[in-house]
Amino acid sequence: MRNFQMTVVERREPFEHEVQTHPFEAAWASEAIFFVRVEAIPDGTRLDAAVQMSADGIRWVDEGTTFPTMSAAGDYAVKVSHFGGWLRLAGRLQGADPAATLTVQLALKE
Repeated sequence: MRNFQMTVVERREPFEHEVQTHPFEAAWASEAIFFVRVEAIPDGTRLDAAVQMSADGIRWVDEGTTFPTMSAAGDYAVKVSHFGGWLRLAGRLQGADPAATLTVQLALKE
């Protein structure tokens, strides 16, 4: 039987300029799916985000998986495998009004 865990990492969280989600310990899992719901984003603003991994939850490196550019409200997702012990999303908001409200969920499977 496979193990599964779904967690809300951020719920309707407002971000400005930089996005860094709370880290989540995922060493037991072999697969992860990040779901991002862009709740609100001003016209002309875009979010470029990537998955980061960490051995200790403190120092971060890019895992290599990136989201398509997010510039409209809606749902986005990426799949990840072969990661370190901790996962998070990091990104940058660009535009005249670099802000967005996001909900981020993480699905983990063994």
